[in-house]
Amino acid sequence: MAIHMHESEILKSKPDGGVKFIGEANGCAKGFCMGISVYRSDEYNPPGIHDDQEGFYIIQGEGFAKVGDEEFPVKPGTFFVALKGVPHSVKAAKGKGPVKLLWAHGAV
Repeated sequence: MAIHMHESEILKSKPDGGVKFIGEANGCAKGFCMGISVYRSDEYNPPGIHDDQEGFYIIQGEGFAKVGDEEFPVKPGTFFVALKGVPHSVKAAKGKGPVKLLWAHGAV
């Protein structure tokens, strides 16, 4: 993988779900990775649960996030974290278009 790219290069082939932009393929170590995800559905997908922590930053759209038992609204500028082993998911608000977010995993 190149050390630089534009999201349009990858998103046109995968318009929904997550795309890893930074990870082992371009030199990152110890499990660090970063990418973006696009959520178009107004229903939650099965939650993600990881062996590391994951941070999120909302770039576009309005919707909801669920981290553990807590559900809250998200919009551009919202950031949140899912700690190791905590289930988490995101969905778009009805009629508000997709939610695009930046995510990053880091070792615990």
